[in-house]
Order: sequence, then structure tokens, then C-alpha cells
Amino acid sequence: MPALSRFLRYFITVGRLGSIRRAADELNVSASAIDRQILNVEANLGMPLFERLPTGLRLTAAGEIMMAAGTKWQKNMADVRAQIEDLRGLKRGHVDIAVIDALAKGYIPAAIRALQSKYPGITIGVRVLENDAARLATVRGEVDFGIFFEPQTVRDLAVRSFVEVVLGFVTPTGHPLGGKREARFSSCVGSRLIVPAEPLAVYEQISVLEGTTGVVIDRAVSSDNIQMITSLVLQGIGIGVLTSLDVITEVQRGLLSFTKISDPILRPMTLALCTASARTPSYAAGIALQEIENGFPQLSYPISIDGPAMT
Repeated sequence: MPALSRFLRYFITVGRLGSIRRAADELNVSASAIDRQILNVEANLGMPLFERLPTGLRLTAAGEIMMAAGTKWQKNMADVRAQIEDLRGLKRGHVDIAVIDALAKGYIPAAIRALQSKYPGITIGVRVLENDAARLATVRGEVDFGIFFEPQTVRDLAVRSFVEVVLGFVTPTGHPLGGKREARFSSCVGSRLIVPAEPLAVYEQISVLEGTTGVVIDRAVSSDNIQMITSLVLQGIGIGVLTSLDVITEVQRGLLSFTKISDPILRPMTLALCTASARTPSYAAGIALQEIENGFPQLSYPISIDGPAMT
């Protein structure tokens, strides 16, 4: 076990950095010791794990398989350690979460604050990823759980909680359109729009609306960053098109208004809190899951102007 653990630590670091020398500097181990470990395993397997290139080392197909297995093994060992500590009655451990960009403000930071107030021994790693990347990280067990749109498959994922999120117009407070609860997509004709670009999940919904309604929109700005779109709307550059989730914090603070796009072609998007079906959450992950799951309904539409209240 110790020899395998040492090899995997060396191998994963080299694979991540693409260099034995850089891995040696990071791990504070001699380059020759790392090289020897890798060469021994390659000899054992009868095939190389790395391509030796003038610019550094690159994983072979066998190396990719080893990297995936090694990463999973490390995560499983961390879970084992956490469960052993649970037996001692220690409420501590590490939890990794994958979330989409819209959750990088507001509810999730508040939930983490509440969690660490109750359980200061639990540390949190938050990966903010594009929607499909968050889903894949959850399926592959790279994180303890993830929050993202449209889980798509129930075979690899267990949905712990979900809410419906809708597409709408985002306007500065006082804008005439902001006084309406709902409006058709055609209401934006004559206004300059700030719209999402790929790979944001709502990009396709806007394309569907354009195709089915025949409405030609005036794109003032497009961006693949939700915070940028929100900031541009706050600057008065145009009307934004985002989901209710994207601007929940700004609406609750009275900075922006949200008007649901009511065209029948649109269907609400499902925001889901998921774990990998094949994996049992550690004790620490279970605590974090429960904390976030308790307040998950706050993220649904319509937006509550009372704001999130984590207890």
C-alpha cells in the first residue's frame, strides 16, 4: 500500500505538470526517485505511461487509464480516512463540490459559511465549472456532489433535490419591462440585448426562441460569463437574457428586475443537486449535502425578495 500510494502521488503530479523536474520541485523529492518509480511500473506493465517529448512528458493511452484510476483511488482513500475519523466521533473531513457559475455568489457561499460555522473541522473545495463539466465531475466521482442543469441520466446520477429555473429578461430597477411578471420574447424588439454565448446552458434556449418566433434581436453584447452580462445590464448598456438563478442575488437586493419569458415553446430548466449513483457520500459530505439540500428550494422561480436565509 505505501509503495503504491507513493507511486500514484508521483505519477499524478508528473501527469498534471508534464515534467519530472517540476514534480520533484513541488513534492520536494529527487527527480531520480520519481523517475525510478515510474520506470519500474512501466516495466511491470510492459508499456509506457508517458511519451517522452522534447517539451516534456505527455500521458499515453495507458497513462490516461492510470491517471483516471489513480485519481479515483486517492479520492476513495480520502473517503476511507474520513469514515474512520467518523468512528472516533470527529466531525471533520474534506468535501469537494462542483457548481455552475451562477452559484458562485449568493446561496452557495452562504451555505458554506453556515456549514463551517457549525462544523469548523470540515473543509470545502469548490470547483466552478461549465455545466457539462460539473455533471461529468460528479459522475466520475471527482467531487462528492454537484449542482448543475439538466442531469440527463439517472443511471449514473442520484438526484437529491431539484428546482425549476426559467429564462427571462433582466433589466435595471425602474425599467418599464421590469414592472411585468411575464412577457413574450417579442417584447425585446427595439431594445439592445446582452445575451449569453456558448458554452452557457441558456445559449441554446435563446437560439430556439429566435428560430421559432422569427424575432430578430439586436445583440449589443454577447458573453460566456454570467457576471459580465449582469454587470453590463447594471451599467445600462441593454437588456439581459438570463435565468432566474443567474440574477437571484441582484433581484433580492433590489438592483435588477427579472421578467419571465412566457413563450409556450420554452420549458423550465431543471437545476439538480446530484451525487454519483455508484458512490456513498462520506460522513462529512453527508453533512454538507444536508445543509445545502435544506435550503435548495430558495433557488426556484419565482424569486423571493426576502433573500436566502441560511440557518
